[in-house]
Amino acid sequence: MLGMFPTLWPFGIGGFEDPSRIKTIAFKAQANYYFDIPDRSFRSHRPFSFIVLNILQWRAAHLHTHFTVRKPNFESVATELLKITPDILLSTARHLEHEGRGCDLDDEQRKTFDLLQQVNTIAARIPGSQASKIFVRNEIRSYFGDFGIPHLYFTANPSAAHSPIFQVMCGDQIVDLTKQFPHLVPSQERAIRLANDPVAATDFFYFSIRCIFDFLFGWDYERKMFQKGGWYPGPLESLLWSA
Repeated sequence: MLGMFPTLWPFGIGGFEDPSRIKTIAFKAQANYYFDIPDRSFRSHRPFSFIVLNILQWRAAHLHTHFTVRKPNFESVATELLKITPDILLSTARHLEHEGRGCDLDDEQRKTFDLLQQVNTIAARIPGSQASKIFVRNEIRSYFGDFGIPHLYFTANPSAAHSPIFQVMCGDQIVDLTKQFPHLVPSQERAIRLANDPVAATDFFYFSIRCIFDFLFGWDYERKMFQKGGWYPGPLESLLWSA
């Protein structure tokens, strides 16, 4: 990282996972720290944010990806998988990557392809993956099975482009939040700010959702329960999934 981004680390110190550091810092925790410091160089450096996300996804793919297979086929599939060489897997992957036809596979590649069809990939912990989205959808459906279909839906979609709070988060010191209708820059400038600072947009979204649950629903994040004397004394799940 120090060599890739000399403008971010001009002195060549402060990189990730430095072995000389007395107290170790996790890669993700240090990346979040760099995005939140007052110096906006890290959050405005687009290649840096994409590379950090790519590294996190690759690590999650290596550490949290599992394979499942039906129990009756476990012995045969495990035995055949051990016989497959990396070269065969690579050649099969390249053939499929270039949209090659299945009939053009040789015997070893076709055998490998048929074998992999019996294996399911579990990658629910990889951020942004299709498996993680399916995991969340199944989790939502499980609430339906426990609490029933909700009769009332509440959708919160805070708009950063039109919010004076976001303008303050992205560095606008002229906005007066004490006024009911503070003066904002033109809509085009607000859209440019939103595109140039996705970290502030993310912070604004989480801040808005937290305020909704904290002040509207009375949810106490510290104690993980509703505040005493609040309007709804039940559990959070019942509030979310019942009228």
